Amino acid sequence: MIADVSRNGSIGITGVGAYVPERVLTNADLSKLVETSDEWITERTGIRERRVADPDQAASDLAVPAARQALAVARLDPADVELVIVATVTPDMFFPSTGSLVAAELGSPDAAAYDLSAGCTGFMYAVAQAYATLAGGLARNALVIGAETLSKIMNWHDRSTCVLFGDGAGAVVLERVADGGFLGFELGSDGEGGKELSVPAGGSRNPATTQTVEQELHFLRMNGREVYKFATRVLVSSAEELLEECGLTVDDVDLYIPHQANKRIIDHAARNLGIPEEKIFINLQKYGNTSSASIPLCLAEAVADGRLTKGTRVLMTGMGAGLTWGSAYTIWNDGRAAA
Repeated sequence: MIADVSRNGSIGITGVGAYVPERVLTNADLSKLVETSDEWITERTGIRERRVADPDQAASDLAVPAARQALAVARLDPADVELVIVATVTPDMFFPSTGSLVAAELGSPDAAAYDLSAGCTGFMYAVAQAYATLAGGLARNALVIGAETLSKIMNWHDRSTCVLFGDGAGAVVLERVADGGFLGFELGSDGEGGKELSVPAGGSRNPATTQTVEQELHFLRMNGREVYKFATRVLVSSAEELLEECGLTVDDVDLYIPHQANKRIIDHAARNLGIPEEKIFINLQKYGNTSSASIPLCLAEAVADGRLTKGTRVLMTGMGAGLTWGSAYTIWNDGRAAA
């Protein structure tokens, strides 16, 4: 699915927010759990540390402070929020949705609210859905949150996965804007590759039993080689297809924000796209792979660092479980909704 959406008027991001747990888990800490080292992890992934939620912290507990920050930046009263989408693969529970729990906690009683599961691409899918809802006139604003507590589904004895992932949340507010905004989206999925990155049990296919727990089927499992091949391919192809549809080139990109999965994957994509290092935003060294929280965490940090200002042309691409992928191109505005 690919779309040039510029004809729908200007819809953009008017507020950003982020929240990460206080606990820091370093590579040295992990070396006490599995056979690894700071050098081994850093060389292969670029990750030096990650954040880990407290035992009593769920995805909604990370989402709410990130959302409050984004709403404050957008100067939007929580009571006026009309749509809440939480992208997550680690919801508080099957139902009610984490989105509904977040809306209630924020004080948004009339907002439509739901969860979206698309793995590490979840935020990109959620932003595209929010955009379409606003463009279709079904809502005047939307709060989109990527929130993950991946530590809850991690096998801390599996070196191939536990060194990669972290917890966190990022949020954005979408509204109609006077200038700038989104120009296009490109989304896709390949369910044939779904088995390469999954949590095998806990759903209707393999309900929780004593046997599934004993077999550790409730932990995240990943075929690293296949996921790497997929990620290096779609990070490039998705971005290229979107830019072509919008009549743009990489010269029209001021800031490139890829999903923060692995430094080698990002470097590969940047080389093939022809995007210079100074235009790439990377913070995975501090947070690891936070799945759907990855890109909004980058957005919030880029704003705080002064790398996202009015007129900045931003290309974002995510890829993850599904297997899914998605890109968006936006021109950053001054943070004010259209009158």
